[in-house]
Amino acid sequence: MKEPMDLPGLERLMAVCQRLNLELKTSPPAREPLKAGSLLEGLPFDPVLASVYARVGHAAFATNFLGSGWVLRRSDAQVHDMEEETRRWGERWWEELGEPVIVFGGNIYTYVTVPSLADERGWQPVVEVDTYEGEPLVMPVASNVDRFFDSYSRYLEVVVADPRYQETGDTELLFPLHATEILARDERLVELMRAGRFEALMKNGDDSIRRWAARVMGSPA
Repeated sequence: MKEPMDLPGLERLMAVCQRLNLELKTSPPAREPLKAGSLLEGLPFDPVLASVYARVGHAAFATNFLGSGWVLRRSDAQVHDMEEETRRWGERWWEELGEPVIVFGGNIYTYVTVPSLADERGWQPVVEVDTYEGEPLVMPVASNVDRFFDSYSRYLEVVVADPRYQETGDTELLFPLHATEILARDERLVELMRAGRFEALMKNGDDSIRRWAARVMGSPA
C-alpha cells in the first residue's frame, strides 16, 4: 500500500493555528478514504487531497478568526459531504464555470481543485469561487492543495501581526485579495497564470480581478 505523501503545508497551517490560538478542529479519516486517481463524478481524485483525507476526515481552520476561517469538507465513514457537494456543483456550476471541479472546502467562498489543469504528477491547482452574485467569480490561489494550506497559514500570520488586528480584532486584509505577495511565491501558480491557463475560469472577472491577477504575476497592474 502506498504511503500518503508528506504535507508540509498542512502541518504548517495546523501549527500556525495552534501557535496563534486560532481554532483548529479535526476528525479521524475514513477507514478506506478515497484513493489518488479514483473517480469522483467522473473526475480523477487529486493525489494531494487523497493524502489529506488519509490523515483527517474533516478539519476546521481558524473559524474563530473574524468569524470566517475555512472548513475542509467532511469525507469519512459516516458523512460524504465532499463527494455530495462535488456532485451538487456538477449539476449547478460546472457548465457556468466551463470546467468540472472537485469541491473540498470553504466557508464564505468555496475552494475547488481543477482536474484539467493537473501537472505531470496529477496534482491539481486550487481556485476560490464566489457564487454569491449569481455568476461564479474565480481567483486562482495555489498550484496544489498543500501549497494552498501553506499560503493560507502565511496570510493568518500577516493578519495577526497587523496593528489594527491587535488593537481591534478586525482587519481589512482579506484572502486572497490582499495576499498577492504570498501567492506570488508559488512559482507553479504564477507560471499557470502567465500561460493563461485560468482564463476560461476567470471569464466573469472584472477589471479589479484582472489587476489583482497582474499583481500576483508581478506585472504592472
